[in-house]
Amino acid sequence: MWFRRDLRFTDHAALSQALTRANQVWCVFVHDTEILDALPTRCDRRVEFIWHCLADLNAQLNKHGGGLIVRHGRARELIPALAAELAVEAVFANRDYEPAAVSRDEEVASRLALAGTRLETFKDQVIFERDEVMTGAGTPYSVFTPYKNAWLKRLAGNALRAHATEAHAGALAAPPDKRNNLPSLQAIGFSRTNLRELALPTGLSGAQALLREFMRRIDRYDRARDFPSLKGPSYLSVHLRFGTISIRELVGKANALASPGARTWLSELIWREFYFQILHHHPRVLGHAFKPEFETLPFDNDPALFSAWCEGRTGYPLVDAAMRQLKRTGYMHNRLRMVAASFLVKDLHVDWRWGERYFAEHLNDFDLAANNGGWQWAASTGCDAQPYFRIFNPVSQSEKFDAEGAFIRRYVPELAKVPAKFIHAPWLMAEEVQREAHCVVGTHYPAPIVDHDEARRVTLTRYQEARAGVKPKSDA
Repeated sequence: MWFRRDLRFTDHAALSQALTRANQVWCVFVHDTEILDALPTRCDRRVEFIWHCLADLNAQLNKHGGGLIVRHGRARELIPALAAELAVEAVFANRDYEPAAVSRDEEVASRLALAGTRLETFKDQVIFERDEVMTGAGTPYSVFTPYKNAWLKRLAGNALRAHATEAHAGALAAPPDKRNNLPSLQAIGFSRTNLRELALPTGLSGAQALLREFMRRIDRYDRARDFPSLKGPSYLSVHLRFGTISIRELVGKANALASPGARTWLSELIWREFYFQILHHHPRVLGHAFKPEFETLPFDNDPALFSAWCEGRTGYPLVDAAMRQLKRTGYMHNRLRMVAASFLVKDLHVDWRWGERYFAEHLNDFDLAANNGGWQWAASTGCDAQPYFRIFNPVSQSEKFDAEGAFIRRYVPELAKVPAKFIHAPWLMAEEVQREAHCVVGTHYPAPIVDHDEARRVTLTRYQEARAGVKPKSDA
């Protein structure tokens, strides 16, 4: 059993199949150096999160007489080698839909086949995959609402049925090496982060604790989710990303409730699957606009402006608070992801792909399909019915969703003493008020690096010209 982004023992499709069909099942995880070596730093919260989750998974397996074999290297080489070493008939795994993972699995399957071993994969991280939700004409959906309606029509008891594992756990085999098979972070070339300081629960037990807590307030989700200073989200996204909780369990709980909060949360879970199928049917979205007319959209790509955005010093408090939250915690509130992304693309005129890469490097819950979909949504280049002239105003968003500035003050301490009436646009303070608040704009906190109204005008012109097929003017 080859674990990847499914680090749990319960309700596990591939593990259930393996335990049901085999007399003996070894469990393995590979710290894949093809993935790890591409990371920009050796201090990555996601690697530490996985490390803690593996310890939790190993403990779960130990309770049933099994254990986890952990290897460090290229998975496409190590999995076939370990299969040969253990003389197994098959390798079981849950399907991974990202292009690089698909390519890896195809190579692993080929290598296994040369030795007379087969790779069997199963659907686990989504309710409906690939071609399971299609239009009446047999084509993939490119607009969310029709996809959601079709998705809900297909939802039935079997789609949410849990995959039993405990009843067949007797087939679990202990690792052949009885010593501790879990290498330290240092052994795989990484160091500890501030993960524990963030109090982010890890593993199946941590995911279940978060779920229990969220279910007590799910009915308020539709109202609370947009306010970053409130405890509105489920905070389960990183657990979905690494599979420490079952998507079937989450959808089942949301679908069983009729409250607006539960309905809204279910819709967010469907968005996740929508982006999975977009990536499957349109892999060109990796690096290219979904809407071809915006492929040649011009961007200024000023490195100084991009750096100011990354570091949270744009002079727009809500944007800066969001970016500092990301850098400090690896998390960003969903409303703020939209605001920050819109600001980068439509105020600073920086290519959405720059922002997509930055989020990919820093988000604990980074998921290729969702990250790409979210950025193309914000840039109006993606499969969204909303027009390109949807441009978030960073000041009005701040006034609406952080009225008293509680979230801003938490992450931008320079503004801690700024009166609430000025917290969203501190440059409007009189000089005397700035001195009293110990926040002189331009000294303690930056002045706005762009004028929103002027940036908006430029953005609208560029999108209009791109739609009309007007070629961008050359700098020459």
